[in-house]
Amino acid sequence: MAQISNFVLNLLKDAYRHVCRWSLPKKTAGVVGIIGMIIITFIIDSPSLHMLSEVSQQTGPWFTVVFFALYVFITQFPVPRTILTISAGVFFGPVTGILIALCATTLSAALSLTIVRHLLGDWIRPRLTHPTVRKIDHRLQQRGWLAVTSLRMIAGVPFSILNYVAGLTSISLMGFTIATFLGSAPGTIATVVLGDALTTEINGKTIAITVFLACLGILGLIVDNKLPVKA
Repeated sequence: MAQISNFVLNLLKDAYRHVCRWSLPKKTAGVVGIIGMIIITFIIDSPSLHMLSEVSQQTGPWFTVVFFALYVFITQFPVPRTILTISAGVFFGPVTGILIALCATTLSAALSLTIVRHLLGDWIRPRLTHPTVRKIDHRLQQRGWLAVTSLRMIAGVPFSILNYVAGLTSISLMGFTIATFLGSAPGTIATVVLGDALTTEINGKTIAITVFLACLGILGLIVDNKLPVKA
């Protein structure tokens, strides 16, 4: 544990030195980007059903496109996406709502991973030198789809944070995208179908499905940990 702590500490120090070497415009852009993310995360909340209803009336037939774009954009940040998933069922019905929510979820995850990997991948990859970190990265490179699929089924795992972390590993974009689609499908379908649009009350079926998916996700992680990894 101490070795991992030292590795993370040295990585942060190296990151600080790396940022200090940036040009002034790049530093400014970085600061603005961080401040913007903080504002969006802590000040701007997911749009309410009432707000989405007004947007629906204003945009008319284009609302489907606007809603899809909002879903993808908002979920780039550490903001809960439950209200968006419920709204998909409210405005588009169960079939279309599931299709829109699931496709938007998958696209958002792939986009987040691509952005993080483009911005930080080349810098952090040569620095993943700690044996434990390399072992985890090697496992994700070979069988990351199972870990991601399992984690997507656990409601307590933040959607966007998992995207960011995956972007710093060697998991393939294709494997990550497919795993996100498969792992997010059960929870997304349950939320769209069982979500009550007019109240925040959580019924027994929703709780049961959430617990079941979490157990299934944990089981997948256990299986992944037991399976051998090629040298």
